[in-house]
Amino acid sequence: MDIEKIREDFKILQKDVIYLDNAATSLTPDPVVKAVESYYFDYNANIERGVYTFSQEASKAYEVAHSKVAQFFGVDEKEIIFTKNCTYGINLVASGLKWDKGDRVITTLLEHHANYLPWLRLAEKHGVEVIRISPTKEGFFELKDFEKAVNRKTKLVAVTHVSNCTGTIVPVKEIGEIVHRENGLLLVDGAQSAPHFGINLRELGCDFFSCSGHKMLGPTGTGILYIKEDLRERVEPFELGGGMIKDVDMDDFSLAEGWERFEAGTPNIAGGIGLGAAVDYLSNIGMSKIEAYDRKLTTKMLDGLKSIKKVTIFGSQDPRKKTGVIPFKVSNMSPHKVAFTLDELANIAIRSGLHCCHPFLKYVLNEPFGTARASLYFYNTEEEVDTFIETLKMIV
Repeated sequence: MDIEKIREDFKILQKDVIYLDNAATSLTPDPVVKAVESYYFDYNANIERGVYTFSQEASKAYEVAHSKVAQFFGVDEKEIIFTKNCTYGINLVASGLKWDKGDRVITTLLEHHANYLPWLRLAEKHGVEVIRISPTKEGFFELKDFEKAVNRKTKLVAVTHVSNCTGTIVPVKEIGEIVHRENGLLLVDGAQSAPHFGINLRELGCDFFSCSGHKMLGPTGTGILYIKEDLRERVEPFELGGGMIKDVDMDDFSLAEGWERFEAGTPNIAGGIGLGAAVDYLSNIGMSKIEAYDRKLTTKMLDGLKSIKKVTIFGSQDPRKKTGVIPFKVSNMSPHKVAFTLDELANIAIRSGLHCCHPFLKYVLNEPFGTARASLYFYNTEEEVDTFIETLKMIV
C-alpha cells in the first residue's frame, strides 16, 4: 500500500487534520465524490421509471452498485438492500419479522444502541422476551452463555461483529452455529467490521447483516442490509409505495421479488452509486492489505498509550483480537476535555463520551462519563500516531 498516494485521494487531509474518529464516520475519497458528482452533472434522473437516456443511465448505475456491493460480500445482488444507514437496516428487520408474545430475542450489553433499542421496543409492544448477555470488561464473550440462553423460543440473536466501543472482534460465526441448532435467526451489526476486513456473508453464516456506507468510504445517508434469500418473504417491508411493487389492483398489490421490494419511493440514487464506487476503492486496495495495515497502526498506538503512566486503556490490548478502535482515559480529566485539548493543540480529532453504548460503559466498565476513543483507518500514518502520542504526553 502506498499510503501517501492514497492520502492524495482524500482532499480533506490537506487541512492538516489528524483524523482519528473513523469509527464514527470515514473520510471520502475523490473517486466516490466524483461518482456522486457525475450522477448530478451527467445523468440526473429518477430510476426504473423512464425510457429516456438519462433515466436508463441512472438505473443501470444504481443496479451495478448493488451488484458491486453483493460481490464485495460474496452474495447475490437480490439479497442486498440499500438503506440510509446501519440503524435503518436493523430496524427494518425488527419491524418486518412477525413477533408473538413469548418469542425470545438475545442481544448483548456490548451493542450500539442501534442494535439494542429496537429489541427493547419489541418487548414493550409485543411481549417479546429480551435476554442480555454481558461481556467481560475487555469486550469478550463466553460461548457457553449463548448456549445457555438460546432455546426453542429464541427467534433471533442480534450481536455486533466488532464493538464500536472497544474494537473487540466477536465470534459471530460460532454464535450463529449455536443459534441455528435451535432454528433461530442471527442478525449481525457489521458497521465496524465491514470497513476493516474482508467478509464473505455466506461463510459468516448469518441471516441478516447490516452496515453503514459512511463508515466504509461511502456517502452519508447510505447503508447496506443483507437478507438471506430464503428469508425475504418472512420480512415485511414497513414502507410501501412506488418502485417496490410488481402490480397493484383496486384492492390488492404484489411486491417485487428482489431488493426493490424493500426500497420504496425514490432512493438515494447518488448515494447508492457513490457506495458502489466506495467498495470499488476498497477492493482495489485489497481488504487483506487494509486489515494488516490496520493492525500495524493499532499495535503502534497501543504501545504508545501503554508508555503514558496516567493513561488507562480499555478493551483488549491484543491487536489480533480487535480493530483500531482504542478507548482510553486520562486520570483526573474528563473524556471531553481530553478530546477538546487534542483538537486545540494539534488538530487531532477523536471521539469522547458514551459512544451510543450506554449499558456497556455504565454497567460493565463502570465509566458513567464514558471514554476518549481514537479510531484508525488505512489512510492514517505512523507519523500521525506518533504525533497523537506525543501530544497526549504533553497534555498529561
